[in-house]
Amino acid sequence: MRRPVRGRRLLTAGLVVLLVVTGCGGPRPGPADAGDGEPRYGQAPVPGKDVTLQPDVVLVGGGSRTVRSVSPDGLIWRLDPGARDADRLAPGRVMFLTGRGVGRVLDLAEEGGDLVVTIGPVTLTEVIRDGTFGGDDVTLDRPTVYVAGEPSWTRDAAAAGGTLGRARPLAVAPAQPPPAPGGQAAASAHGYRVRTFCCAGGVGTHFTYDDGGLRLAGTVTLTVGRPAASFHLAIGAGKVTRAELEIGGGFGIKVDFTAGIDGGQNHRRTFPVPVDIAFPIGLVAGLPLSFTVSQTLEVATAFGAKLGTFRGSGEYALAGKLGFGYAGGQVGSRVTEGFARRVSLLDSLTGVPVGVMGLVVRHGVRFTLGISAFLFTAGIWFELVTSYGATIGSALGAPYALCRGVGLGVRARFGIGYRILEPVVQVINKFLSLLSPSRAPRIPPIVASAGPSWSADVYRNQEVIPPVSICGQVPG
Repeated sequence: MRRPVRGRRLLTAGLVVLLVVTGCGGPRPGPADAGDGEPRYGQAPVPGKDVTLQPDVVLVGGGSRTVRSVSPDGLIWRLDPGARDADRLAPGRVMFLTGRGVGRVLDLAEEGGDLVVTIGPVTLTEVIRDGTFGGDDVTLDRPTVYVAGEPSWTRDAAAAGGTLGRARPLAVAPAQPPPAPGGQAAASAHGYRVRTFCCAGGVGTHFTYDDGGLRLAGTVTLTVGRPAASFHLAIGAGKVTRAELEIGGGFGIKVDFTAGIDGGQNHRRTFPVPVDIAFPIGLVAGLPLSFTVSQTLEVATAFGAKLGTFRGSGEYALAGKLGFGYAGGQVGSRVTEGFARRVSLLDSLTGVPVGVMGLVVRHGVRFTLGISAFLFTAGIWFELVTSYGATIGSALGAPYALCRGVGLGVRARFGIGYRILEPVVQVINKFLSLLSPSRAPRIPPIVASAGPSWSADVYRNQEVIPPVSICGQVPG
């Protein structure tokens, strides 16, 4: 893919440093349905004659009605032990209960009349041996929102583990709350309060942080008109032979932020937003597939003084459609580029900084056609990661020059399988290491990614004003 670099080749040293540094016994269940007709824990599979599952996949009967509760991190499922074929589950096999309840069994235990199943992520080809799936112009306009609750990976340290019965880990936070129609939901992670929204006008997250003399607030959005998706997936003999995913609707990016410090410390946080925005599309060849939109957020500050404030906002047109195609071992991005500035982030930067103030906000939006839930969602996926970097110079030098700089980068990532942020995987594996195994010799750690993936730059640009040497202007 082309890597356009538009605008003036200008940036402050502070902006360069900032961008380099940041890098790119559970409760009993409620109703089995979410209240809008969608099963609370997903739809049960009914494989058709044209689909062959892998031999170690166990179809547990009963669907959502088999589930007693699910831990916030999605690792531990409490099931009715009398469910059809539940007795066939064993460490190493794959549990396929619903479209959201799919995973490699890491361990099993019986406790309080429940079958307690600990699962890890799987790829599509670990579930499906042979099958062809497709859909065209699937309108993404009636989402169901799933909130994880308070999983271990939204905290800075893993919770203390329990033993055989898992009662203590499950008691750390309530089980997953029921889903609800619509795209708005509130959650928290690493001291941030977040609110997601979808789909009128786009997909995004509003965030706030206020602790220890540091205050941050902002909204990041992947704007879109009326999104619709098309997909095609062919699997033969346990290998993907063809995979296509396209999302249309006309896309743009938008950001606004306010940052302030009063005696606080700089910090950096990177985390998945603990909310799934799902568009169930029903049974495709008998399998309950879903389009899932998930988001990640990274915020990093580089404030050169203990006092100051600044803010900014910007909006840009980006692309007509997003997606990629894979066939015959060849892969290609299908991003139709159309970058245009609507509101300049650079021109909007204002504030009262005592020293140089810098901020990076990185927003990832991932579209996945597949199975499972939250961090374990696996399938054909496309992610757009937008990085906004901004710096503003000290107001003490304003009589001479108040320097302002912006860096904007958009990168596409896409693949077949799953991908989890490495810091999150470390927290999950720490949690798993604290559990005493029941039937398994040991509970193995999960890996951060599986399946092929690729990436390509969509847009990259850096600007600084005013054009004077003190602000880092390149001479000539």
